[in-house]
Amino acid sequence: MSELNLKEIEEKWRKYWEKEKIYKTDLSRKKIYSIDTPPPTVSGKMHIGHAFSYSQQDFIVRFWRMFLAKKGNVFYPFGTDDNGLPTERLIEKTNNIKSKDISRTEFIELCLKTLKQITPDFIQDWKNLGVSCDYDIYYSTIDKNSQKISQKSFIELYKKGIAYRKEFPVIWCPECQTSIAQAELEEKELITLFSTLKFKCEGKDLLIATTRPELLGACVAVFVNPNDKRYKKLIGKKAKVPLFDFEVPIFSDSSAEIKKGTGILMVCSYGDKYDVSAINKHKLKPRIVLNQNGTIKEGKYKGLKINEARTKILEDLKKNNLIEEQKEISHAVNVHDRCGTEIEFLPAEQWFIKILDKKKKWIEQGKKINWHPDFMYKRYENWIKGLEWDWNISRNRHFGIPIPIWYCKNQKCRHVIVADEKELPIDPLQVKKKCPKCNSETYPEEKVLDTWATSSLTPQIASSLIKNKVVIPYSLRPQAHDIIRTWAFYTIVKSYLHEKKLPWKNIMISGYVTLNKEKMSKSKGNVILPQEVINKFCTDALRFGAAGSKPGEDADYQEKDILLGKKFVIKLLNASRFVFINLKNYKPKKPKKLEIIDKLFLEKLNSLIKKTTDSFQGYNYSKARLKIEDFFWHVFCDNYLEIIKWRVYNGNKQEKESAFYTLYNALLTIIKLVSPITPFITEEIYQNHFKNNEKEKSIHVSSWPAEFPSRENKKEGGIFELLVDLISRIRQEKTKAKKSMNSEVFLTLDKKEIKKLKPVLNDLSRAANILKITEGKFKIEFK
Repeated sequence: MSELNLKEIEEKWRKYWEKEKIYKTDLSRKKIYSIDTPPPTVSGKMHIGHAFSYSQQDFIVRFWRMFLAKKGNVFYPFGTDDNGLPTERLIEKTNNIKSKDISRTEFIELCLKTLKQITPDFIQDWKNLGVSCDYDIYYSTIDKNSQKISQKSFIELYKKGIAYRKEFPVIWCPECQTSIAQAELEEKELITLFSTLKFKCEGKDLLIATTRPELLGACVAVFVNPNDKRYKKLIGKKAKVPLFDFEVPIFSDSSAEIKKGTGILMVCSYGDKYDVSAINKHKLKPRIVLNQNGTIKEGKYKGLKINEARTKILEDLKKNNLIEEQKEISHAVNVHDRCGTEIEFLPAEQWFIKILDKKKKWIEQGKKINWHPDFMYKRYENWIKGLEWDWNISRNRHFGIPIPIWYCKNQKCRHVIVADEKELPIDPLQVKKKCPKCNSETYPEEKVLDTWATSSLTPQIASSLIKNKVVIPYSLRPQAHDIIRTWAFYTIVKSYLHEKKLPWKNIMISGYVTLNKEKMSKSKGNVILPQEVINKFCTDALRFGAAGSKPGEDADYQEKDILLGKKFVIKLLNASRFVFINLKNYKPKKPKKLEIIDKLFLEKLNSLIKKTTDSFQGYNYSKARLKIEDFFWHVFCDNYLEIIKWRVYNGNKQEKESAFYTLYNALLTIIKLVSPITPFITEEIYQNHFKNNEKEKSIHVSSWPAEFPSRENKKEGGIFELLVDLISRIRQEKTKAKKSMNSEVFLTLDKKEIKKLKPVLNDLSRAANILKITEGKFKIEFK
């Protein structure tokens, strides 16, 4: 089977599925299995991690579509996440501009125009992967419907007092120039200078170590530990800040760690989250030295960027003999996950949703959901326990869903005006309003909603597309483990705050795909593109490889796993061709009598059906693949096909009927069981060999295999295994003797084994070319 033919096969069935609307949602069915599908971010190309995780969710969806074929259907919509900062950064990079440099209206138009151009090709990547969504049920997180639902959510929470506005030191990204949420932080290990500086107290040196000398001008206090005998006498006095020559109070506070640095802590506004807490605790007046773009506000160092100011201040400290000691250290710093820039804490008026007051509730809700794998729940719980701030939902950006608010200009009134639900979606910048209380002019809120404030509503958005015929809780949320803290958590929060319900019954977590145990990144040049893998092998091979990693576990990309998938695909195709060379024009009909060996084989197949069904229902697609793969190669191809060859070619009518019936149903069962993982090649086999008899338009809307009727004589247990073992031993002896597998032999076999194998001795003799079987110790003699 050439590379070209495999590609042609996949393209043929991809077009067929689309033309025939094979994956169209039928909501008239009683039972609906609903999926809250992850909307991929349009601003990023599909990478191998996407390909694996979306394939893995598709395995489960395809299983349920078949499992419910006669009584239900799946609801599997497709969305794209094209709202907010990731899209802005794409447009800025593509057009070599900054959003702040042009008007908001112009920038939004540019974003929408670009999205319209790139989205069709972007969606095609998911279709090429074989993801079986109903692409006619589509949403984007920036379309009018999503805007309306998101704005409605905001208004409802505002009216309940859950959404609120406050000026507060927020987590700020100087590069993106917007506030961000705690969930958008990543830790990055950086090398920096740890400098011990000479403050002064009553004319004597007071040594304080810091990694952030650029914040000396923002210093508002010095802390010493109340149990530190070295500095107890300094409490209540003042310290002079080096270079800047102003004094700050010295407080007793246990947050100063005796063994860290010199044991004295410099408190700045704001170096980190601890500074925020310390300043609030002691009611200190902040000194804000940074602009929102990450430059120094005023003074000698005005206009310098943070790193430039750090370098210049250290130079000046050194010139003035104000550095006691300096060393290089490696330490973890928080960066914005979107751009990798070190974050700051800056005071800004922002919108928040209250979440800290319900930590126990979020944990309680999380426990009610079935986590696959279950250990992932702990990540969710640990995240909630570590929450320190309410959810910051506003962003100082151009492209996003506008916050539907206006403010009265009258300082005595200061009324907040909320959009009417009938006006939604609305952009306050485009609509003028009068204050309903004092009739004064108003000004619009310029900030937009964080993208997660909308993505947290994906179940409601998807349901709205089909007039709420599908309601929460959904059956499944599939997603990656890195966004448990954002997408999973925020969706649980919104679902509870609006409806007091869980958003879904099950959540299936996928892991990362690494290369040589390292996370893939463009900067390292170690990114694997799925399009290239598909071109080299085929889509089914990639999906087969994706099925090898367990839910929730990171997988190291190995090309040999994809090659194994391609070999499986080709073997499946060749096995089906062999079967149907002998089953031309076969009409399935159960024979009056099944041969013993066929009954025994169908028992093994029953076991496979049960184990595979249980695995898919337990969201363990990797276990399902392992069971199918092992059965297909070793039980079906290596043994059963060899055992029945003689009957297929030379058997009497009854023997042939039994063999044909078993072969037909076994192959149909196998391709159905593996079809969720390898949808293209199984469709090819089904259409070419089974469709005329089975009648369904596609294997993917046919019924999941049912177990075959069990045999009545349970004394025959273990016969099939013994038969296969003997054939294997005989083959080994032939290989040792350098004889062909067709060479004729005389077999000496233990009396008990002969007795047990009596019902299938003919099958044994035919499969291994045995001329005569005699009692005794196992021995092979060649003719």
